[in-house]
Order: sequence, then structure tokens, then C-alpha cells
Amino acid sequence: MSRLDGKHVLVTGAGRGIGLATVAACLDAGARVLATDLAPKPGEALQALIDRDLPVDYRQQDVTREADWAAIAAHVEQHCGGVLDVVVNNAGIALMGTVEDTALGDWQRTLDVNLTGVFLGTKTAVRLMRARGGSIINVSSIEAMIGEPLVAAYNASKGGVRTFTKSAAVHCARQGYGIRVNSIHPGFTDTALVSGAVATLTPDRAADFVGDVMRRIPMGRLARPEEIARPIVFLASDDASYMTGAELVVDGGHLA
Repeated sequence: MSRLDGKHVLVTGAGRGIGLATVAACLDAGARVLATDLAPKPGEALQALIDRDLPVDYRQQDVTREADWAAIAAHVEQHCGGVLDVVVNNAGIALMGTVEDTALGDWQRTLDVNLTGVFLGTKTAVRLMRARGGSIINVSSIEAMIGEPLVAAYNASKGGVRTFTKSAAVHCARQGYGIRVNSIHPGFTDTALVSGAVATLTPDRAADFVGDVMRRIPMGRLARPEEIARPIVFLASDDASYMTGAELVVDGGHLA
């Protein structure tokens, strides 16, 4: 029996990177997956999973819009019998900028996607899960725990996810909902989110930033997306039945 046999899983930001790897890992673990992203249609890699007749569906979603979350909840009610066992709040953005040069618009957009999106996703999940329990995994970052001068807004948003997750976890436990809420904290991962953010720097600053990051990772390399997805499956499964409000760090030893 696989870890997620028969479970209904929602993954946001599923079009690429950690989200796409999480969709694949959940399918491998026996789940039925609802994948969402901003694009009107799934990307090539996600479409390839759909074309294999795997139990995965796609919906366009802006996680910052309450109306989009209401539409996802309605879809679950209509097409999944109202059953949602796992929500992975993964959608996120990373915009480079220090406290001095981050524009207010970039700051607000980062908080909207990375923090408000997680709040709305968690709130929606609790409403759908409270009658039968479930697992919510909020994708934070090691940047919730350390200061990185070049990503001030990202630091703030992921730090918010870290503490908000604990608040939601304690609430759900004390209400007796049977809902576990945990955060996962990836280190630097080989994704378009990371490479795209670095590409906005000047070549010299980018080289210095990447060199500094690599020197701080004892394992000497970036994570592969599937190396983050597999721990997410663990948190989603009954193997993590006594974990709530926990922080699972997957960073190649970076914080050590």
C-alpha cells in the first residue's frame, strides 16, 4: 500500500519546480491530485502527466484571490465529493531586493502571493477538512530562519508562513479537527524560481551571490525538486500522524 492511497490532494503552484515534483510524487504515492497554477492551461510537463491518464486534474488559480479559492472549494464539492485530504500551499515568488531598494509594489506582491496565498489556502482547507481531518503543508523556506540581505520581502513572507503555520496548527488541534498543519523549509533548490531571481542581478552580483550560497551548503549542491517533494509526501501521509506545527528543514545542511 502506498503512502497516499485514495487521498485527494491539492497542490498550488504546480506548473513547475517543487510544485510539479510534488504532483508527480503524490501520484506515485497513490493520490488523486488537483493541480493549480496561474496559467490558463497546464505546462508541457504537467500536461504529460495528464496525458498518461493519471488521476490528476488542472485548474487555473490566482492564490491571492479569495474568489479563486471559493471556485476551488466548489470544484472539490462538485467533483471530489467534498473530500480534500491534503493541501500543499506551494505557490510562491521571489523578487530580489534589499530593505533599501525593494519597491513597495514588489514588497506587497511578494506578501500577497507567499503569505496571503498561504492564509487563504489554509483557511479554505480547514473548512473542507474539519469534519474528517487532513494534512496541510505550507511551503516556507530556510529564508524564514535566516536573514538574506538581497531578498528582504521574501524573508518577511516566508517568516510569516513559518509562524502562521504554528498558529493554524494549534487552533486546529485544540478544536479537535484532526487537521495537521506543518511547514517545510527547503534550502536553495534547482528551480526556475531561484534561477529567475538570480538572473535579475548584474552578472558580478549574481556570481557573488551564487558563490556565497554554494559555500554555505555542506553538501555542496542545490536540492533537486524531487528531494523536497518526497518529504512533502511524508508530511501528507499518516507516517507523520503525530506532527503538527512542526518545521521540516530540507537544506543539505545549510542551517547546520
